[in-house]
Amino acid sequence: MASLADRVRGNGRIAAGLLFNLLVSICIVFLNKWIYVHHGFPNMSLTLVHFVVTWLGLYICQKLDIFAPKSLPPSKLLLLALSFCGFVVFTNLSLQNNTIGTYQLAKAMTTPVIIAIQTFCYQKTFSTRIQLTLIPITLGVILNSYYDVKFNFLGMMFAALGVLVTSLYQVWVGAKQHELQVNSMQLLYYQAPMSSAMLLVTVPFFEPMFGEGGIFGPWSVSALLMVLLSGVIAFMVNLSIYWIIGNTSPVTYNMFGHFKFCITLCGGYVLFKDPLSINQGLGILCTLFGILAYTHFKLSEQEGSKSKLVQRP
Repeated sequence: MASLADRVRGNGRIAAGLLFNLLVSICIVFLNKWIYVHHGFPNMSLTLVHFVVTWLGLYICQKLDIFAPKSLPPSKLLLLALSFCGFVVFTNLSLQNNTIGTYQLAKAMTTPVIIAIQTFCYQKTFSTRIQLTLIPITLGVILNSYYDVKFNFLGMMFAALGVLVTSLYQVWVGAKQHELQVNSMQLLYYQAPMSSAMLLVTVPFFEPMFGEGGIFGPWSVSALLMVLLSGVIAFMVNLSIYWIIGNTSPVTYNMFGHFKFCITLCGGYVLFKDPLSINQGLGILCTLFGILAYTHFKLSEQEGSKSKLVQRP
């Protein structure tokens, strides 16, 4: 009976963790969009706030022994910290200049780009069926963009740059974790302050620091509270991702990601009254089908690899 009770409690904790991640992941997208639309807070400055709050949050976590920091040479993390800046800034610029549907769908292109990078730069091979799933993903994104009545060329440029830099960042994170033998929180603990310093130097060249529209400008209390809340929620997203993967598996997190993908799309059309044509709807379904097929084939291949290792004498 005790073991059954422990299992129920364990499942309850995991369900609570997944629900918390769902809420903060959706909340950060809508909150950032709200800040851009209703307050006009500068993009790079908001990203800088996110980085600083994330670093402070990780500092508190390591003081509470949630993870143990590991000494890392800054030179090894320079390119990673730079790409971290780029991926968050360009992704936020995509959100600022596109509808939530286009922003969310463009992010789905990260998978095809990562596969292309690993194929051409790292000589990694992928099965034919994995490669074929990239067709509906890409076709769906193109369909949605072509029929988007709020099509924004600048927004699409930011989305494309965001996908490219995000893909590079994800590939490099995997390589650095393996090379330095660290987990994601240990890596982020050193990355966040380096990225904050880089943005602090860069922001004055692109955005005002003081006066109207500057990070230290005359913002209303409500705007400042929203920005601070956005930083706290961004940190909670990172922390909950780490907790879910640590307590379940990357597979559970990815499958759960599909559910968040659908809810975020629906929420964008409801909250921000983004128009949705039939062709855009077909594009969304096409991309979602490709993502689900990719996940299914990837999981079956991973299971096949594990069973071969178990059978090997």
